[in-house]
Amino acid sequence: MRRIALMVFRLFFKAFYYFSHIWWCSIHDNISYEEGFRWCKKTTLAANRAGRVTIEAHGVENLPEKDGFIMFPNHQGLFDGLVFLESCPKVFSFVMKKEAANVILLKQVRKALGALVIDREDLRQSMKVIQTMAEEVKKGRNFLIFPEGTRSRQGNHTQEFKGGSFKGAMKARCPIVPCALIDSFIPFDENSIRKITVKIFYLKPMYYEEYKDMKTTQIAEEVKRRIDETIAGYT
Repeated sequence: MRRIALMVFRLFFKAFYYFSHIWWCSIHDNISYEEGFRWCKKTTLAANRAGRVTIEAHGVENLPEKDGFIMFPNHQGLFDGLVFLESCPKVFSFVMKKEAANVILLKQVRKALGALVIDREDLRQSMKVIQTMAEEVKKGRNFLIFPEGTRSRQGNHTQEFKGGSFKGAMKARCPIVPCALIDSFIPFDENSIRKITVKIFYLKPMYYEEYKDMKTTQIAEEVKRRIDETIAGYT
């Protein structure tokens, strides 16, 4: 991945500085998630600049003023998380698959932000994670979860959105924020260091009153429809 190499090269002397702060946040329980988020955001901003990637954010004003919501974006690639860390003004955590939980840097970011690890092959564990997320959201934390379950590997085309991903929102009765990512697969999937602009659209939230009588599969289909419609209008 030439762009990752570029990021590392251009941030070589600052990398230890950024990583050490994230690591420090990850090992001390008395450090708030807000502080961990601040350092993850600072690191992301520096990395994206070094990698010649511009994030173009739309609809930030659609994010609920009150904390305690879940963002549901399409999943295009490994760069997706960096898009949210740069563009989202609200402190949030995320649900990540176990395969990535102990990857260097991701592990430290996970701990610094209090992220949850899900094993999609273990239904019982998955449901416990969804329940934990719902409880955390009720307390006022914000989360991000990818309803496709894995990156699409199809560019700006989405896969099926899994209904189970929305059970946490149903349990928490919280706002659902559909998010549309465009060209987020390019920075790390394309073997190039050309300048690239990645777009993210924070769409209008679905509040509990709107989806309370829907099945989770119907919610998934509606969120996917809104995201697909947005992507089609800008590609």
